[in-house]
Amino acid sequence: MPKFIICYVRAVDYISTKVGRATMYLIFLMIGVLLLGAITRNVINMPLSWTVEMAQFIMTAYYIAGGAYSMQLKDHVRMDLLYDRCSERNKAKIDVCTNIFLLLYLCALLYGSISSTMYAIEYGERKFSEWNPSMIPIKITMVAGIILMILQTISTFFKDLAKARGTSI
Repeated sequence: MPKFIICYVRAVDYISTKVGRATMYLIFLMIGVLLLGAITRNVINMPLSWTVEMAQFIMTAYYIAGGAYSMQLKDHVRMDLLYDRCSERNKAKIDVCTNIFLLLYLCALLYGSISSTMYAIEYGERKFSEWNPSMIPIKITMVAGIILMILQTISTFFKDLAKARGTSI
C-alpha cells in the first residue's frame, strides 16, 4: 500500500480511538442525569422536566460518536452464517464489498443529516416539549459522527483490501 494510505489509516484509527474512548464516559453522564431525575422526583418531590430528554440526547451522542470506534474494533453486528467458515483472506474480500455498500449508505445518511442540521440552524429548531431544547447541538453531533464513520469505513476498506491481497497495514 502507498505511504499516504498507511498514514491515512493510522490517523483515522487514532482519531476514532480517541473519540471512542472519550465517548465511553458519556454513559456515566447519562446515568448521573437519570439518577438526578429519579432522586428529585422520588425523594424531594420536585420532578425535573429535562432529565429524560437530556439522557436521550446523551445516549444519541454515545451511539453516534462511538460508531467509528465500534467499527474499528469490529464490534458491530454481523450475520455470519457463511462468513464464519471463510478463510481470513476471503473474509477480507467480502468485507471490501460490504464496505462499499456501507459507504454508500453512510453518504446518503450524511446528505440527510446535513440537510436536517441546516434546517435546524436556519429555523432555530427546538424539540416540542416542556423543556423545549434546541436541536442544533445533537444534529451537529450527528453530522460529525457520520463523517467520522465515513472516514473509518474508508480506513477499514484499505485494511481489508490489504488483507485480501495478503499484506497488512
